[in-house]
Amino acid sequence: MMEFQTTTKRIELENVIALLAFAILLVSAVFWADRPPTMEKTDFSVTYIGSRMVYLGQGSKLYDLAEQRKLKRLLLPDAEPLIYEHPPFEALLLAPLGALPYKTAFLIWGLINAAIWLMLPYLLRPYAPAPRDDLGFLVLWLLFAPLGVALFQGQSSLLILLAYSLAFVALKRGRDFRAGAILGLGLFKFQFILPFVLIFLLRRQWRFLKGFLATAAGLGVLSVVAVGWPGIWSYIHLLVSIARHPDNSTFGAAIGMGTVQGFVHALLGKVLGRSVISLLVAAISASLIGWTAWRWRAAEDRERGRTFDLRTFDLMFAASVVVALVTGLHMFTHDLSPLLLAMLLVAAHFPGSDKPALRFTLGAALVVFWIPPLYFALLAWHCVYLWFPVLAVFWLGTLRLALNGSALPGC
Repeated sequence: MMEFQTTTKRIELENVIALLAFAILLVSAVFWADRPPTMEKTDFSVTYIGSRMVYLGQGSKLYDLAEQRKLKRLLLPDAEPLIYEHPPFEALLLAPLGALPYKTAFLIWGLINAAIWLMLPYLLRPYAPAPRDDLGFLVLWLLFAPLGVALFQGQSSLLILLAYSLAFVALKRGRDFRAGAILGLGLFKFQFILPFVLIFLLRRQWRFLKGFLATAAGLGVLSVVAVGWPGIWSYIHLLVSIARHPDNSTFGAAIGMGTVQGFVHALLGKVLGRSVISLLVAAISASLIGWTAWRWRAAEDRERGRTFDLRTFDLMFAASVVVALVTGLHMFTHDLSPLLLAMLLVAAHFPGSDKPALRFTLGAALVVFWIPPLYFALLAWHCVYLWFPVLAVFWLGTLRLALNGSALPGC
């Protein structure tokens, strides 16, 4: 008994030391990035310009690209030629950062992101028992490259992962309205939220949808307060322009995205016209969303009247997250951050040895996702669109596991 207690205390001490080392690493990375000209070349420069414009009372001109460039040249001469295309409410909510010097704002935002990264393993550990070793679990969080890219770039992708994680936990506890309201907070990257919500609409999850709409309505009001109705129309016009110009590197070239649009555009962009490409992307995206919702409903109908299968819920949630990512029209490496939740849920219900093909398929996908150099290699080769087929295979394998596969309690 004494030996068991000693071993337990030693393991707990090792976990605490590992967590402290993890925290020191993340904070050090933030301070390392918070230096010129590195900090000005990050994506946070775009967020800062938007929040700064609202802080200065220029909300009505927020989506005037000439005004954006003018302020950027004045404050951040070394910044990349990117534009602010985020929703108006984000600029309003982050206006306090816009009131600060850029270096200070970047540091504060980086520390917030680091704190979220540190909190998420603790939040999700009860729902992600694989690997059993806590140190190994932390290593998986450290190895997932999109999180590091999000932290370095000062992006908000970690917040999207947080929103999905909190919504997942709320749904597991039967608090559907709260889950919808929480996920609605992720609308600052609405392209990754709306497809997921559409799946819940097709499943007729009304309490979830009511919570989502409540948050969306509140954020809509904040958007009008931030930029006024003329600013709202300017924002819509900007979004239409982005959708019509998939080759524009200022907006984000399509081939730099692991989405349906990125993959189709890379394969057929020089063969088919832009309108045909758009219709094809819309058809494929609608099919992915509709098929996922239909299979989830079919699983629920099959289990009605029996004990609810939590494994099926976890895996269908994971599949829905993947679909929400690949059907988003504007996704970069850091935007893959929510994929980690799906990966952990699949690892928790990994197929047994009686399903060797499924085990190999999902295992290979998970290994690929956890190879940091691969993300940077695809960026360097301008082949980020190749993430889409990997994500599609992972999605299909997850659906198969949810509906037909046998699973082990952990791996």
